[in-house]
Amino acid sequence: MKQVVRVLALAIGLTALAAPAPAASMLKSYSYFSIGGRTLEELEKELSKRGPQMKNTGKRHPGATQMEFTSKVGYAEQKGFCRIAKVGVTVRAKVILPRWKMRRRAEQDVALIWDTLSADIKRHEESHVIIAKNHARDLETAIAGLGRFKTCADAQAKVEAVTEQVLAAHDKAQERFDKIEGINFESRILRLLKVRMERM
Repeated sequence: MKQVVRVLALAIGLTALAAPAPAASMLKSYSYFSIGGRTLEELEKELSKRGPQMKNTGKRHPGATQMEFTSKVGYAEQKGFCRIAKVGVTVRAKVILPRWKMRRRAEQDVALIWDTLSADIKRHEESHVIIAKNHARDLETAIAGLGRFKTCADAQAKVEAVTEQVLAAHDKAQERFDKIEGINFESRILRLLKVRMERM
């Protein structure tokens, strides 16, 4: 239920442009996998069988978000020093969600539970996207705030070190979020079910 891909690319070039205010960009897309089943037990088996597989654990989940971070950094040489002249961080997020193809033929209580679970899966994956966007913004801010360096090679090395720090913090934040969500899963679903039933 967490991000499954993280790629970093640094585009390096000399430029004399002024560094703009950090504003990381997000490119988000969705894909779906179909599941069958008419009972809760069948739905659970289908999710376990067809859900996206995590590369790091080999386990399948009811949803996932694949993320790719791309950093483009421009450097400027002036009067014997080098500075960051331009920085842009983009996150490409692909949210993978289940689509239940037998909903209309299922019992009403099963459909109610599915609707609750499906909405929670989507909320969970969207939260992963928000965490990534926040860390992309942090990365832009950190790189843009770097001072002057003797050489652009020194500047580049510092950018790479800062990037690794921020992305490590990102990974920890994603793992922490998954852990908390896992602990609270049952109580959260029961609470959401209660709210849906009251609305009905």
